[in-house]
Amino acid sequence: MKTGLLSIFCFLLAAGTLAAQEERSKADIYYFEYAYSDAIAEYHKERLKKPLSPQQKLNLAHSYMKTGSFDKAAESYLELFKQDTVMTVHHYNDMFQAMARTSGIDRVKAFLATRANSFSKELLENAEFNFELLRRVDETAASAEIFNLRENSPQADFAPSFLGDRLLFTSARALDSKQVYNPSGEAFLDIYVARMSPDGNIQNTNQYTEMPEGNFHEATPFYSEELQKLFYILSNTEDGRLSFDDNGKNALAIGLTDAAGNFTYLLRDLSTSFYYPYYESKGQKLYFAANFEDSYGGTDIYYVYTNNGLIMSAPVNLGPRINTPGNEVAPYFLDDNFYFSSDVFYGLGGMDVYKAVMQQDGSFSIPVNLGRGINTPQDDFGLVIRRDAANGFLGYFASNRPGGKGNDDLYGFRVSEMPGLKTLVFRGSVLNPESGFGIDKVAVAVQASDSTLLKEVYTDDNGDFRIEIPYREEVLLRASKPGYAAHSAAFGADGLDSLQGRSMAIEMDMFDDLVRESEDQTIIKTDKFFFDRNSAVIKPEIAAELDKAVEAARKFPGLRLRIEAHTDSRGSGPANLKLSQNRADAIKNYLLQQGTPAACIVEARGYGEERILNNCTDGVYCLEMLHKQNERQLLVVLNYEELKE
Repeated sequence: MKTGLLSIFCFLLAAGTLAAQEERSKADIYYFEYAYSDAIAEYHKERLKKPLSPQQKLNLAHSYMKTGSFDKAAESYLELFKQDTVMTVHHYNDMFQAMARTSGIDRVKAFLATRANSFSKELLENAEFNFELLRRVDETAASAEIFNLRENSPQADFAPSFLGDRLLFTSARALDSKQVYNPSGEAFLDIYVARMSPDGNIQNTNQYTEMPEGNFHEATPFYSEELQKLFYILSNTEDGRLSFDDNGKNALAIGLTDAAGNFTYLLRDLSTSFYYPYYESKGQKLYFAANFEDSYGGTDIYYVYTNNGLIMSAPVNLGPRINTPGNEVAPYFLDDNFYFSSDVFYGLGGMDVYKAVMQQDGSFSIPVNLGRGINTPQDDFGLVIRRDAANGFLGYFASNRPGGKGNDDLYGFRVSEMPGLKTLVFRGSVLNPESGFGIDKVAVAVQASDSTLLKEVYTDDNGDFRIEIPYREEVLLRASKPGYAAHSAAFGADGLDSLQGRSMAIEMDMFDDLVRESEDQTIIKTDKFFFDRNSAVIKPEIAAELDKAVEAARKFPGLRLRIEAHTDSRGSGPANLKLSQNRADAIKNYLLQQGTPAACIVEARGYGEERILNNCTDGVYCLEMLHKQNERQLLVVLNYEELKE
């Protein structure tokens, strides 16, 4: 598996490193020279003399991975895992890859569950989504017309990039000005340019000369039409010679050159290599891959803010939705569609191309594997794509799949639609409108139009949620929690499109916020209202209060009420009893007219002056406000304990 992709990760073998190898075993030297087959043979010899160190066992397992011995790699990683020694999440990724190739995805999923606390929730969600997606071959198989480019060489050809009607790319084909790079056995990498034919193929391939000439690695170009400048990676040099850090390491920098040949180092650290620059002109961001200390595994994708391409900020990691325990490289945007490559364990094998959609707040949807066709069990990486007026979209990528002309080859493809499954993202917060605070542990579910459950999640401690599913034109979103009013909303295609990238705010009333205690009973919370004297007519101000009960019954369909009407002691007892019953019936009729289900109202009863609250009984002189205390209408909740839970 000696590929251009391997070259891009393992670019330079430093002189200082070579000197330090005298302290290493012969197997270690082979390993650090990327001679993995020789390293395996030597490690087996050395382990007969003395036990291998934990690091050497990791080297051996990694060597098995690089030579395609996935069963032995899985066995070696599992042995190390049981010893709980030097394995990191990046090594877990390799182990899961090896297990997937030999034992299948189900074993990986079972094993992953035992280490769930070691990984981010985003990674686990990404894995679950893509595991399910890749089972559905019909939806992931790319309907792309894929073709091997005519002018591929027997050496590594990769990292395509558009330059008007020409195609830039990286190649290890031999040049008189380039020495042989020992780890790959090929020439130091250089940038080439070819004319794109109307059929999407390339012709007239030549070395790209519109940049300062160098003797070492120059690779992964990206040309910015807006800036009229070329971004690319190159070996760190000083006065035409390789530059090394204190440990004897030579790393890769990102450089920028203009049409006049003026050159500037943009990102340069003698101990850190940078890969695959991509300039996004709208936000003036420069994206790239690197392995910094805050990496989630191997190489991660970052961006920096620029001023016309010149760096103006510290690097920002794209976060765990994009970056994984594996290696992520080759960022590329078309509109809000973000393409990149990753060797994370939930792909088809090796490097795969993924697509995520950037949301309005800068977050990303779940990265979706482009599926069989563009991706294979081998390495597929570095996809670029643009609109093609005649045939939808035209794109290119690199792959070391069988049937090529040599090492990594360039492939072109045509598609009628943007590659990558379209998804729906629902995200936001569930809030208590009374307090304004988020509600935790709310079940938020997305259902199909026939009520089939598609996915369900629970809100976190802040009331936040996020759900992503494959695209559907009609869905139903439901939110529920005991003691709270359920929320339900149906969405069609137009509503779904407008919702994407936006944060939702769902309000759910807590039942306890709608009620209060009165006279040792739980009643609907209303302001006190009064009928006109000797009247049972529902006035507008009474209706406004009764509407609170209408709304409570709508939000809590299981609500059961008893309507109670009470009068003061003025007037005869029989007359007051009749008046109170008329008022109770009037309230009931109003609630029913407003759509309250009949089953909600268990009883409507007038009590007259039977339940006086103070001493204002017959014959006792009282102030008006004391009589008013006795005149009251109560909407009593009969099943409070049931609804609050």
